Amino acid sequence: MLIATWNINGIKARIDSLCAWLEAASPDIACLQEIKSVDETFPRGPIEALGYHVETHGQKGFNGVALLSKVAPSAVMRGLPGDDADEQSRYIEGLWEIGGRRLRVASIYLPNGNPLGTEKFPYKLAWMERLIAHAGARLAEEDDLVLAGDYNVIPMPIDVARPAAWAGDALFQPESRAAFRRLVNLGLTDALRATTDAEKTYTFWDYQAGAWQKNDGIRIDHLLVSPEVQDRLVSVGIESHVRGWEKPSDHVPVMIQLAA
Repeated sequence: MLIATWNINGIKARIDSLCAWLEAASPDIACLQEIKSVDETFPRGPIEALGYHVETHGQKGFNGVALLSKVAPSAVMRGLPGDDADEQSRYIEGLWEIGGRRLRVASIYLPNGNPLGTEKFPYKLAWMERLIAHAGARLAEEDDLVLAGDYNVIPMPIDVARPAAWAGDALFQPESRAAFRRLVNLGLTDALRATTDAEKTYTFWDYQAGAWQKNDGIRIDHLLVSPEVQDRLVSVGIESHVRGWEKPSDHVPVMIQLAA
């Protein structure tokens, strides 16, 4: 089984690239973030034509997450529990029952938090606390669990080409990184770091200053997996070549392979 995550940075601008990637990579489940589309106008037709079921949790012009899967989920939850007043579309979770196993996969678009000194950073940290609480509850159920998405957190200095350049950014603040560690320490595993400690391993390159050409990147797209999934983890791949396509997202897909 292949499970992928990709911040698409606007589904309508990149539908052709998405379909080309789906055909080439053929993930069983793909988690999308930053679709920037309401549910009603999400371009599901070309995706469904490739054999994928589509579930969305959209928002006009901003945010938005989606789940694409070869088999339809048996249940879908939209929105992260813990704050009924939160109107931002940043979390969608599906449940699949495959081969006698229950698999939960979430597509997460964690708040950016910039600029520091505004309400956006406390919102990011509060959102992370809600995620920690929800993940703890899901882990207690002992289903297979994959929390995939754009976390907007650089976990370690090894995950950024120029750490000093990000010292004043919400993605690299001690509070953000500490919350990420608390999430992982619930019993989750950072799938990529379970398979490699290689440096210069990134998932995002800014559009500015030739970042892609210089490999001046950061790693902020993560798949965190439960012990049940870690036991089946075969490999993790970063589809970095996609960043070189025409009209690319500034993120690239990350994909895990699980044994049956």
